[in-house]
Amino acid sequence: MSRRNSSRFGTRARALWLVLAAGAGLLLISALTGGELLAQQASAGREYGSFPRIGSRTAVWIAAEVHLMFAAFVLGVPIFAVMTELIGILGKDERYDRLSKEFTRLLLVAYSATAIWGTVLVFFLTTLYPRVWAHLTEIFELSMWVYAGLFFLESFTLYLYYYGWDRWKYGAAKWWHWTLGILLNVWGTTVMFIANAWLSYMMSPPAAVTPDAAPGGVKLWSAIANATWMPINIHRLIANVVFGGAVVAAYAAYRFLAARTDEERAHYDWMGYVGNFIAISALIILPFAGYWLGREVYAYNQQMGTTMMGGFMSWLWIIQAFLIGVLFLAGNYYLWVGMGRIPGAERFVPYTRWMLLILIAGVIVWATPHTMIASREELEAMGGSHHPFLGVLGLMSAKNTAVNLMILTTFLSFLLYRRANAVPQVSWARTATQVQGVIFVLAATVVTFYGIRGYFVSAIVRIGFSVYQVLAVLFAIVSVTTLDVLMLRGAGSRGAIRWGEMPARSQYALFVLAVTFTWLMGLMGFARSGIRQHWHIWEVMRDRSEWAATPALGYGAQVISVCVLIFLGLIGFVFWLGGLVEKPKLVPEAAEGD
Repeated sequence: MSRRNSSRFGTRARALWLVLAAGAGLLLISALTGGELLAQQASAGREYGSFPRIGSRTAVWIAAEVHLMFAAFVLGVPIFAVMTELIGILGKDERYDRLSKEFTRLLLVAYSATAIWGTVLVFFLTTLYPRVWAHLTEIFELSMWVYAGLFFLESFTLYLYYYGWDRWKYGAAKWWHWTLGILLNVWGTTVMFIANAWLSYMMSPPAAVTPDAAPGGVKLWSAIANATWMPINIHRLIANVVFGGAVVAAYAAYRFLAARTDEERAHYDWMGYVGNFIAISALIILPFAGYWLGREVYAYNQQMGTTMMGGFMSWLWIIQAFLIGVLFLAGNYYLWVGMGRIPGAERFVPYTRWMLLILIAGVIVWATPHTMIASREELEAMGGSHHPFLGVLGLMSAKNTAVNLMILTTFLSFLLYRRANAVPQVSWARTATQVQGVIFVLAATVVTFYGIRGYFVSAIVRIGFSVYQVLAVLFAIVSVTTLDVLMLRGAGSRGAIRWGEMPARSQYALFVLAVTFTWLMGLMGFARSGIRQHWHIWEVMRDRSEWAATPALGYGAQVISVCVLIFLGLIGFVFWLGGLVEKPKLVPEAAEGD
C-alpha cells in the first residue's frame, strides 16, 4: 500500500471511529436524558404525547422496527464471521479469513446506525409513551444500565477485532484475535437477551403481576425470566443468523454484478454462496424455534394464542407462509443454478424437477387458509366458510406436514450440492448412501403419518404430534450430515468448482432472499406485538390512547413496507460507505491492479 493510500485509509478510519463514537455517545445521552425527560413527563401527569401526521404509535413502530433490523444485522454477522474465521484457521485457508474480515467491515457503520435508531426510539418512548416507559424503567432500571455498559464493551471489542486483524494474524495471536470475535458475540447476544426481556415482559408478564401491583415491587429476575423470554431469545438468535446471511449474500450479489474482473467475480460468487448457505441452513431450523415460541404463547394464555393463529391475524400467517415459500424456492433455485458450475453435478439435475414439485405443493398447502374470505353467494355455494376440499388443507396437521417436507427437500438440495463433484474413497460409501436414503424415507414417513393421524385426534393431541415430526426431521439432518462428513473425508474430486461462472439471474435470487426476509421479519414483529391488542402490558396496563386497537393488516403491511424501504436504503448506503474505507485484498494481485 502506498504512503498516499495509507494516509487516505488512515483518514477514513479515523472518520469511521468518529462515527462509531458518535453512535455510542448518542446511546449514553439517550440513557441520561431519557430519565430527565421521563421525570418531567411524570411530574406533569401526562400519559401520552402526540406525533404529527402519522401518530405516536406509528412513529414508535417505525423507530423500533428499523432499529431491530439493524440490530439483527449487527448481531447475526459476527456469528458467522467467527465461524468462517475458525474454518480458515483450522483449514489454513486464507479465503475464509479474508471473507470474515469483509463481513466484519460491513458492521462498522451499521453499528452507528443501530445506535442512532435506538436513540430515536428511546426519545420517542419517553416523550410519546411516558407512563408505559416509567413502568418499564422502574422494573428494569438495573438491566438498562447493564445494557448501556455492554454496548460500550461490544463497540470497543469490535474496534479491536477489526483493526487488530492484520496485527494478530498468525500463530497464537490469531487465536487471541478469534477470542475477540467470540467475546463480540457474547456481548451482543447478552444485549439482545436483555432487550428481549423488556419486550417479552409486555407480552407475558409473570402471573403475580396484576394491574394493582406497584412496578417497584416486581422482582427483576421474575420479570426477565417470563414465559416467552427464552423462546424469543432462541428464535431471534437463529433468525439473526438467517438475516445476516441473507443481507451479506445480497451484498455479494451486488459486488458480483458490478465486478470488472473474473477474479472479483469468482470471489463474490463464492461469498454469495457462503452467505446463502448460512442463511438457508439456519432457516431450516428456524421453524422449530417458531413452534416452541407458539406453544409457549398458547401455554401462557390460550386467548392470546387463539388471537395469534385463529383470529384476525390468521391471514397474517397465510402471508408468512407465502413469503417463507419464496425463501425456500429462491434458496433452492440458487443452489440448482449453482450446480451448473460444478463438474459431476449434471447427474443430479433430473432430481431437481421432483424437488421443485414437492416445494410448490408444500407452499400451496401451507398458504391455504382454513377460513375463506368470500361473498355471500360464494359462501352459500361452498356450504359455509370452509371450502369442502381446500378447508382440509387449512388445518395445522397439513401445514406442519408441508413445512417439514419442504425442510427435508431443501436439506436434500444441500446434500446433492455438497456431493456434486466429490468421489468418496471409503469402501462403505455405497452402503452409507443407501442408509442415508432410508433415513430420508423414514423421516418423510413419520412426518406424513403424524400429519394424517392429526385429523383423527383432538387439537391438544394434534399439537403434540408436531414434536414427533420435528424430531424426525432433526434426526434425519443430524444423522445424514454425520454420515456424509465421515464418508467424504479424503474424497477425490471430479473437477474444481468454476467460481464466477454463474448467470446473472442467480444473483437476483439472492436479492429476493434479502428483501423477503427483511419484510418477513417486520411482519412477524407485528404479529408478536399485535396479539397484545389493547394492552401495553398484557392484562396489567391497558392502552388508553386513541391508538389502542391493533391496526388492520393492510395498514400494518404499509408501515412494515416503509420500514423495509428505509432499512434497505440505509444498508445500501452502509455498503457504499464501507467500500470507500478500504479496498480489501480479496482477490489476487492481478485483479487489484485493475
